[in-house]
Amino acid sequence: MTLAFLILLVALVAAALVVPSLLRRRRDRRRRALLRALEQSRGSRVITMIHRQETLSLLGIPFRRFIDIEDSEQILRAIRMTPADMPIDLILHTPGGLVLASDQIAYALKRHPGRVTVIVPHYAMSGGTLVALAADEILMDPDAVLGPVDPQLGNLLRGAWPAASILAALEQPNSNRDDETLILGDIARKAVGQVRDTVIELVRDRMPAEAETLAATLSEGRWTHDYPIRLEQAGRLGLPVSDAMPESVYELMDRYPRRAQRRPSVEFIPTPYREPGQDG
Repeated sequence: MTLAFLILLVALVAAALVVPSLLRRRRDRRRRALLRALEQSRGSRVITMIHRQETLSLLGIPFRRFIDIEDSEQILRAIRMTPADMPIDLILHTPGGLVLASDQIAYALKRHPGRVTVIVPHYAMSGGTLVALAADEILMDPDAVLGPVDPQLGNLLRGAWPAASILAALEQPNSNRDDETLILGDIARKAVGQVRDTVIELVRDRMPAEAETLAATLSEGRWTHDYPIRLEQAGRLGLPVSDAMPESVYELMDRYPRRAQRRPSVEFIPTPYREPGQDG
């Protein structure tokens, strides 16, 4: 093995280790700059909670991120550091997560004296919707969606079942039910009631006449858990929604890493095309 080859090999290894780190730092700096620019343009504290599906680098196994206690701890810290009269803008991109963590975030936002806006560029399902209910205004992309907040019960081995479906199953005659099923039904009944009461408390100040109806609609299993509540339907439900999405939010979302894979599943030339006959 010649010296030149060794030098080349060392250089390639060093580049493989250093270049990704440099690119990540560059992306992080750009993201922070965009966050700061958005704060200055809106006169607010901007907080992001972005959950993308990620892939383990060695095994290629996909796993989903979701709202957890670490998220609630960090968001509560950001809220505490925000002056009482300063608005808060929370950008949400999440499939949902733990009810406890979502509940903590929602109540902390509700207690903030300044105006609270939740911004949904793509989706904020389940626990994300619960958080959005605490906002004075919800800005949604015209194609973004919210979702039901009906609780899901289960474990890693069996998976999750809708609490409302468990209660519906218990209404059917069956003399062979075991104690575990009855206990699960009791937990399901409590879970639905707790989430329903939470929704009522979050929205009662802004929409007293519709609070109980909205809570029942979102928490009692009218739809499947992944049902998309679009902008128009959210408005009909009485939620304070608007499609006045700041354009800079889309640029900011591009600075959050996507799933690592060899070939993108979606590809296009990232240029905004103009209609025929338009100038420029």
